[in-house]
Amino acid sequence: MRIDKMLANLGFGSRKEVKKLLKDGAVKVNDQPVKDAKLHVNPKDDTVTLNGEVIEYKEFIYLMMNKPPGVISATEDSYDQTVVDLLEFEDSVYSPFPVGRLDKDTEGLLLITNDGQLSHRLLSPKKHVPKTYFAVIDQEVSEGDISAFKKGVTLDDGYVTKPADLKIIKSGIRSDIELTITEGKFHQVKRMFEAVGKKVIYLKRLTMGPLSLDESLELGEYRELTDEEIQQLIEYEAN
Repeated sequence: MRIDKMLANLGFGSRKEVKKLLKDGAVKVNDQPVKDAKLHVNPKDDTVTLNGEVIEYKEFIYLMMNKPPGVISATEDSYDQTVVDLLEFEDSVYSPFPVGRLDKDTEGLLLITNDGQLSHRLLSPKKHVPKTYFAVIDQEVSEGDISAFKKGVTLDDGYVTKPADLKIIKSGIRSDIELTITEGKFHQVKRMFEAVGKKVIYLKRLTMGPLSLDESLELGEYRELTDEEIQQLIEYEAN
C-alpha cells in the first residue's frame, strides 16, 4: 500500500496534506524518514510513525456498542445523533457503519464495522441470524402468546413472521420476557406484540448470532471485539 494512501485512509489529511507531512519529514518507516508519497509499505511488517507516534493500520475494525436510547443506527443524520457520532476519532477514521438497525428508543448490542462483506452476509434474509431481545411488556404475557409466536403471528401489513422463541421471565401487570427472532422486519418485536394486543415499553438487544452483549459496557460505551469474537463471527457468516 502506498504510504500516502495509508495515511489518508487513516484520516491524517487529504493526499495533498499527507504529501506535506512527508515533505516536512514528519513520517518515518522503520525509523527512516520518508518523503516519497509513492513508497509502498506493508502495514503488517513495517513500523510507520508520524511525529514519533506509531501509526496502527487495520483493514477492518469490529466494534461492539451498547447502544443508548435516543441515538439512531446510522452513519449520519441531519437531526439526530448517530452511533457513529459516539466513536472516538481513531475508530471513526475507518469509516465504520452499524450492521443492521436498532430503533431509536431501543438499547443494547450493536455491531459496528467497515467489513461490508461480513455485514451483508449477516443481514442476508437467507442467513436467518438469531437475535435475542429483552423486553418489558405493558401487561401479562401468557402461554398462549408463546404458542402464537412459535407458530408465527400476522403483522399489521399481513406478513406472517417466522417462528419465534418467547420466554416469560416475570409475568404480571407488566411482564419481562426474552424473545429470539431470526429475521429483522421494521419494528418487528414491537409489531409482533401489537399483533397479540400488547405493547412493548422497553426493548434491549442481548445477542446477535454468536455475539452477546458485554454487560460491563455502559450505555453509549463500546469496545473492539476480541480475536475470539471476530473468529466466531467470521466462522458463523461463512457457514
